[in-house]
Amino acid sequence: MEPVAVGLVGAGPWARMAHGPMLARGPHTRLAGVWARRPEQAAQLGAPVFTRVEELFDHCEAVAFCVPPAVQAEYAVLAARAGKALLLEKPLADSLDGARRLADAVAEAGVASQIVLTLRYAPQTRAFLARCAEIEPFGGHAANVSGALLGDHPFATPWRLERGALLDVGPHVIDLLGAALGPVTGVRAHGDPLGWTGLLLDHEGGAVSEASLCMATAGDPPPPMFAVYGRTGSAVLPHFDDDPLETVAEEFARTVRAGGGHPLDAAHGLRLQEIIADAEHQLTR
Repeated sequence: MEPVAVGLVGAGPWARMAHGPMLARGPHTRLAGVWARRPEQAAQLGAPVFTRVEELFDHCEAVAFCVPPAVQAEYAVLAARAGKALLLEKPLADSLDGARRLADAVAEAGVASQIVLTLRYAPQTRAFLARCAEIEPFGGHAANVSGALLGDHPFATPWRLERGALLDVGPHVIDLLGAALGPVTGVRAHGDPLGWTGLLLDHEGGAVSEASLCMATAGDPPPPMFAVYGRTGSAVLPHFDDDPLETVAEEFARTVRAGGGHPLDAAHGLRLQEIIADAEHQLTR
């Protein structure tokens, strides 16, 4: 398969640590260029740097995004309208309206899209989900607790400090519980997005789950936890440190070459954002 030429929007720490190297090392993709608001950071990725995002679009067939949600929502719409396939970060946008505009632009342009919900690409997660499908699941719980909003943590970025764990790690947790127990049909939320947030999720088919989210705890919290219980057994996602980004790149390349069809697409991202927006509204009303 001919490597997909992917342009990268963004050159912050995560772009330099993850997205840039992932796209550059191939063999399924090649980094065709970078556009960022700070060209000096873009130059560190070792690919052509473009001063206008439209110039980047002219030199690639797909665009990956590693920028804050509001920026992604703006520029991904432009890329979709330019006919480019999209590799998107979660959440789609900083607002439900922005997520709708982006999902609508993808659908109207008919371009392929895929979201980097990293947990879903790991073999351990896929084995966990296969086990969940065997046990007639009816309930589960998850916890994602860290100190990422404290001190000089690299993820203590302005949008995370403003919106907290629900918008950042919420997509990962809601997505995986939905994959394990059935699509989420309702949410009840309590707590504080900048402190501790609790979610009670209703799933299609009658299953229920609970999730605890926090990015403001000191010390050494345990790794993320997912457990599902069913009528014929249980399933627990083991902790792992594997890097699934090679699988992300491979699946994105195949999605682009096939013209779309990945389950973790922009439409899926919109459904996650609808649940998060509902939960945020409950927490702030």
